[in-house]
Amino acid sequence: MFEPDTLRLLAGCAPCQPFSTYSRKGRITRDDQKWELVIDFCRIVRDLQPELVTMENVPQLLDHPVFEQLKLALVNYNVWCGSVECSKYGVPQTRKRFVLLASRLGPISLVPVTHKGAKIRTVRNAIAELPPLSAGGADPGDPLHYASSLSKKNLKRIRASLPGGTWRDWPAYLRAECHTKMTGETYPSVYGRMSWDIPAPTITTQCFGYGNGRFGHPRQDRAISLREAAILQTFPRSYKFVSTGERVRFSTLGRLIGNAVPVRLGEIVGRSLVQHVRRIAG
Repeated sequence: MFEPDTLRLLAGCAPCQPFSTYSRKGRITRDDQKWELVIDFCRIVRDLQPELVTMENVPQLLDHPVFEQLKLALVNYNVWCGSVECSKYGVPQTRKRFVLLASRLGPISLVPVTHKGAKIRTVRNAIAELPPLSAGGADPGDPLHYASSLSKKNLKRIRASLPGGTWRDWPAYLRAECHTKMTGETYPSVYGRMSWDIPAPTITTQCFGYGNGRFGHPRQDRAISLREAAILQTFPRSYKFVSTGERVRFSTLGRLIGNAVPVRLGEIVGRSLVQHVRRIAG
C-alpha cells in the first residue's frame, strides 16, 4: 500500500529491439508482439493513475501505432515528450532517445539543454586518460578495462582504418564479402574507428567488438574496452559491474552496458521531475 499524501512515480522502458538499426536481418518481419510491454505500461498507468509518469525508449516510438495507445492512457495528464539528443545533456554519444514526462500536478517539461557548442563532450573528453591496451589486453588495476582480442585479419583492418572512416579506406584484399554485395548493402557503419573530437556513436550491446559498429579505439589498434563503453554511457569510472575475482564476460556485460539508459540522461530526467514537484509545491 502507498502511504497517504505521497507522490507516486511510474517509470518504465520497454525493449526497443524491434526498431534496432543494427539488426538488418528480419527487420521487415520482426514480431510487433515485442511492443506488448508498452501496452502493459499503458494499462498500469490507467489502473494506478500515479501522479507522475516517465518513459524512455527509441525515438521511432513516436511514429508507431502503439504511441496512440500511450497518449490515450495519459489523457488526464500534462505531457511532455520528444526525441532527445543525449549529447546535448552531457552524454558523449550521438545517441537519441524518446523521453516522456507526464504529471497530474501541472505542466511539466525536460530541463533545458545543458551542453552545446564547445561544451559537447567528446570521446577524447571521456576516455583519453585511460591506460593504453592492446587487443585482448586488460588493465591489472581495473578488470572492466578489458579489450576483446582480434584475429590477424581484423588487426590488419583496424591498422588500415582511419578515425571516422569506413572499410572503404582499406586495401581491397582486406574487404569482407558483404562489402561487395550487389544488393547495395555495404554496411558502412561497421569496422570503423571512433573520432577523438566528436561524440561516440551509439553504444550497443555489441560495442566491445570491432566488427559490430564504429567501435574501434581512435588511436589504439583494438575495439573499445568494456570500461570505455561504460564511461561513454556515463557510468562513473569506479562503477563495479562484477564482484572481486568474478570473471568478466563480454557478452553479459555488453548487454548490461549497451541496454542501459545513459546514467546522465537518467539524472536529467530525475532533475526534471524534482524541479517540477518543487515548483508545484511552491
